[in-house]
Order: sequence, then structure tokens, then C-alpha cells
Amino acid sequence: MHFELAFVLIFSIATAVAIAARYFKFPYTVALVVAGLALGTAHAFEPPHLTKELLFAIILPGLLFEAAFQVEFRKFWKNKLAIHSLAIPGVAASVGVTALILSPVVEGLRFVSGFGFIHALVFAAVIVSTDPIAVVGLFKALGAPKRLAILVEGESLLNDGTAVVLFTLIVAAATGGSFTVGGAVLEFVKVAGMGMLVGGAVGFAVSQVIHRVDDAMVEITLTVIAAYGSFVVAEHFHYSGVIATVVAGMLCGNWAAHEGMSPTTRVAVASFWEYLAFALNSVVFLLIGLEVKLGALLASWKPILAAYVAVLVGRALVVYGVSGLLRFTSERMPWSWTAVLTWSGLRGAISMVLILGLPADFPHRELLVNMTFGVVVLAIIFQGLTMAPLLRWLGITGMKDAYQEQYELARGRLGAIHAALSALEGMRRTREIPADVLEQLERDYQEKAAAAERELSELKQQSMRFHEEEHQEAVRRVLIVEKESLLKAYQKGAIGKEAFEHLVADLDERIAQADAAGSHLPPEEGSSPTPGAVGT
Repeated sequence: MHFELAFVLIFSIATAVAIAARYFKFPYTVALVVAGLALGTAHAFEPPHLTKELLFAIILPGLLFEAAFQVEFRKFWKNKLAIHSLAIPGVAASVGVTALILSPVVEGLRFVSGFGFIHALVFAAVIVSTDPIAVVGLFKALGAPKRLAILVEGESLLNDGTAVVLFTLIVAAATGGSFTVGGAVLEFVKVAGMGMLVGGAVGFAVSQVIHRVDDAMVEITLTVIAAYGSFVVAEHFHYSGVIATVVAGMLCGNWAAHEGMSPTTRVAVASFWEYLAFALNSVVFLLIGLEVKLGALLASWKPILAAYVAVLVGRALVVYGVSGLLRFTSERMPWSWTAVLTWSGLRGAISMVLILGLPADFPHRELLVNMTFGVVVLAIIFQGLTMAPLLRWLGITGMKDAYQEQYELARGRLGAIHAALSALEGMRRTREIPADVLEQLERDYQEKAAAAERELSELKQQSMRFHEEEHQEAVRRVLIVEKESLLKAYQKGAIGKEAFEHLVADLDERIAQADAAGSHLPPEEGSSPTPGAVGT
């Protein structure tokens, strides 16, 4: 079958699966993998293979950039300790713990002879990187706390790079290369650090150009250059293309988009990347299902099950360990969140591509491939399907009640109306449009605003939580204004260093309390609610 026809078929199948998944309220990514498994077993057609070239050249940069573009840097940075702990030392620890559990189990149960610790390390390095795509959508649909989604997505953005570097180092050691802990750490710092520099340079250069042009099509093209250019340049010099693309995406999404793009352009860019992410996700999850040989997995079900349990136990030990250490910091989280972080560690295409990249003569390659494919499929299907019940059982989805969607619609509508009224006021000042035309438009929008405000008021009477959310948001904004005012006063010399540091420390503590309350922490896990009266 021609390559072009195969891709037309893939997109047609993905569209049908998307429609069916939406109708039956079934997780889309899980549905794609199941459809791929069914089609692959039936040998319906010959699909393009999920190769490293396809993943790295087309799929991965686009998915990484879109995810990083959407992440608010302020929220990411507020959880930097938790995210970096899980994504860098946490990944390294997961590799070690998983290998320590798996190696004696495979050897002891005699699944295969000669399966040593180094082979378990190779498998662990392949499987530790997480793919949150299947669960982040669920978080949004079910109304899980935003901070929890940031933790899951932020960890995944960084741990891909960590896992790829660790896999390269471990395979080099397994095939006879020299390996020392100090050398591995230095190599990791070089590859990851230079990847950050490359991504920062490309993101900064593209952002500068975006600041100087005002053309939606050109600015969309520039973001594509940032996504794929940062990845290609970093990989060309043997640095981390994953980390480079993530950094470039954050720069473009948090600086270029807000400072250099007009509102119309921002909508166009966001729509483009939203569609591209949908298309790439459709391809990659369908190809995962098509790539799997069900017969080979069934023949190796015992080592696959042992590997799956080892991966889950290894991740649980590391996530709970990191969570325990974080309880001594301002980034502590409820134990229920720790359970979700453990269970949301789904595996994706990177694991499959890395294992397929092993040399053909690598010892136990076939077993390693089957174990990897089996764990990926089990994780996507089993954990993907049980994530929603787990969130409900843990009581983390309290945000979504009967009035939530109406509240979000009304609040979004009111925000858009106020933006339109501000634009009309600007037109009045510049006299771009005749005054009689503006007066009629303003009356129409004021009527719409009054209706939206009435709707919001009625909804807040139905659920006090909406009022509390707005209160916490207002408190946080006021505290940030206070902090900015203190900084200006210190810079002007109006207050001294000691007074500034004392006042800022007090404000930081209150901002942390507001963040904890806004993250829907249970009373026993978070700080007490921030009082309504704010002042320094």
C-alpha cells in the first residue's frame, strides 16, 4: 500500500474513532490503541511503521511544543521543585528501583536464562518516561485541580529528555562502553544543559521576530520553526532535542504569545497547534496499536505482567518518596494526589521507539521488545480506563458539579463581553468608528453583560464554591499587586532592605496559602484559608 494512502486511511480511522469515543464518552487515546490492536490483528492494511525517524522528525517536536506552549510558566515555576524532583532524580531512581525489582523476578521465575541486571536497566530506562496525553484530557473533563494537571504535564515534559539520555548511557555501557557514575552525570548535565541553551536561543530569536511582525500566517510559521528547528539543531549536535523543544515552547507560549501577538493572532496560533496536536496524537496512538503483535504479547504474558508490576511498584516508591520529602517544603501535596501521580504514569510511543532502536544482536532483544510493548498497551488501556473512577473514588473531582459547565460558560461569556466593551471604548477614544455606531454596539454589549452577570449571580446562589473560587482569585491578585508595590518602593529607596525582606516574606507566605486554597487541598493537607482582609 502506498504511504500516502495509508495516512489517508489512518486519519479516516482516527476521525471515526474520535466521533465514536465522543458519543460513548470513552477515552479517545485508549479507543485509538484498541482500534489499532483490532486492525493490526486483522491485518486490514499495511501501516507506516513507528520508527525513530517518524517519531523524532514529525510527531514528537509538535506534541512537545504544543504542550509546552500551553503551560503557564508562572504555575510551572511555582511547582518547580516537585516537577524537577520527579522528572530528573525521580526518573533515575525509578530506573534503578524497577531494575532491582525486575531482574531477580525474571531470573527467579525462569522466564529466560541469562537475564541480568543490565538488561533490566535497559528495559527500565525505556519504560520510565511518562506520556500524560491520555489523562490530562480526563483531568480537564472531570475538573481535577489545575495544579495536579500541571504536575503531571510538567513532569512528562522534562522526563522524556531524562529517559532518552539515561537510555543512551545505559545501552552504551551494556554494549561494552565505559561507564562511571561521575561520567554519566557530567554527560547528562551537558546534554540536558546544552539542550536548554539551544531551545532558549531558538525560542528567543523566534520571539524577537514575532514581536516585530503582525501577520498571523507568518507568526504561525515562526512557531513551527521554533518547534522543529530547536529539536533538529539540538539533535544535530547530540544534545537533548526534547528539552530544547520544551524550552522553546515555553518561551513562545509565555512571552511571544502574550507580548508580541495580537489577540486575533493568538487565537489563530492556538487553533493551529490544537489541531496539530490532535492530528499527531491520532497518528501516534493508532500506530502504537498497529505496531503491536498481539500473538507475541500473549506468548510472553508472564514476563510482561511481571514487568508491569515492577514498573508500577518502582514508580509508586519513587513518587511517594518524593511526595514525602516535599511535605517539608511549600510544595507539599495531598497523599491522594500522590496516588494519582503514580497511576497517571502511562507510557507511550517514546518507549516503543527506543526499544526498537536496540541493535539486532542485543541480548534478549525480543523479550525486551515484547515486555515494553506489553507494558505500554497495559498502561494505556488499564490505567487509562480506570483513571476516572480513581479520581472520583479519591474525591479529587469535586469541582465538577451540576452547575460547573454553566458557570464556566457564563464566566467566559462575561470576560469576552468586557473585552469587547474595552475595545469599543478604545475605538471611541481614537474615533475610528462613528459615535452613533459605537453607542448602539455598546448598548447591546451592556445588555449582554447584565444578563451574564445575572446568570453568574444565580449560579453562585446554587453553589457557594463559585464564590469561594472568585474570592481566592481576587485575594491572590491583590497580594501580587502588594508585592509589586513593595518592590517598586524598595527600588526607589522608600523602604530599607530589612523592611522589604520582612514584608515580602509575609506576602509570600500568604500567596502560598492562597495557592493552596485555590488548588483545592483538603483542610488537613493544605494551609488555612487566606482571610478576606488583606494588607501589609
